[in-house]
Amino acid sequence: MKYIKDYKDGDRFFDIYLCKFKQSAVTKNGKPYENVILQDKTGTMDAKIWDPNNPGICEFDALDYVEVYGEVNSFQGALQVNVKRVRKCQEGEYNPADYLPVSSKNIELMYTELLEYISSIKNKYLRTLLEEMLVKDEKLVTAFKKSSAAKSVHHGFVGGLLEHTLSVVKLCDYYCTAYPVLNRDLLLAAAMCHDIGKTRELSLFPENDYTDEGQFLGHIIIGTEMVGEVIRKIPNFPVALASQLKHCILAHHGEYEYGSPKKPAIIEAVALNFADNTDAKIQTFTELLQGTKETGWLGFNRLFDSNVKATKVD
Repeated sequence: MKYIKDYKDGDRFFDIYLCKFKQSAVTKNGKPYENVILQDKTGTMDAKIWDPNNPGICEFDALDYVEVYGEVNSFQGALQVNVKRVRKCQEGEYNPADYLPVSSKNIELMYTELLEYISSIKNKYLRTLLEEMLVKDEKLVTAFKKSSAAKSVHHGFVGGLLEHTLSVVKLCDYYCTAYPVLNRDLLLAAAMCHDIGKTRELSLFPENDYTDEGQFLGHIIIGTEMVGEVIRKIPNFPVALASQLKHCILAHHGEYEYGSPKKPAIIEAVALNFADNTDAKIQTFTELLQGTKETGWLGFNRLFDSNVKATKVD
């Protein structure tokens, strides 16, 4: 099959893909059309069905595997498909393993590396907390390895949550060498737990969509509650330390407009916010570059609120 990452502007689009998302919409002129997101293990691509009443457009739903024929074009710096024909596929026509995006990094090796960071935590209360959650809780560990870090923005693939978390931990560990004022145990523990609520905010693939709990509460609140539940089971866990750890989780988005219930009030929370934002933004831009074959200016990108450019260094 031809993978989504290999398409470029002007290509003919023809193969079997997973329909990740489908929604009916109406143009400004009142004409109905369909918004679709197609997926394989290399990524996703937006698609538009401008004439849903076309006899060549067969009935299908989200999470169906569909054979799609269309044309690839560039719109606002991203590729999308103008769909001409669609056929719903039957079991046996496709291999599901081709359609789940997976981290390019070895998941088990990343998890082993995370365990080494847990072992390096000197504070017995924080180390016990991390071991209870990320070592002994087999159900949580399995979800942590399989979960994505986002529905679509960054690290939206199997193993994405683990990859993002490990990257944030590494950045925080560097911060601690550059800025000795930081409490390493607190910062690294917060980094390991900051997105743990995403194991319940988002369902696992192939859906990778918001759960009811995720819609109502969001991963920041869910994660803070998860950490609090384990803290209450650890005898004599210091009250101040618990508050500081939970504050770091609550404040890791930095600003109210970015969904943060609190703004950073301690230096470790500031460091965590910067590390989380750095990894998320760099990965988002990386995926943007991987998703286009174009060079030069790619157009306006709403996530960066700027025209963005693909640079090539000779």
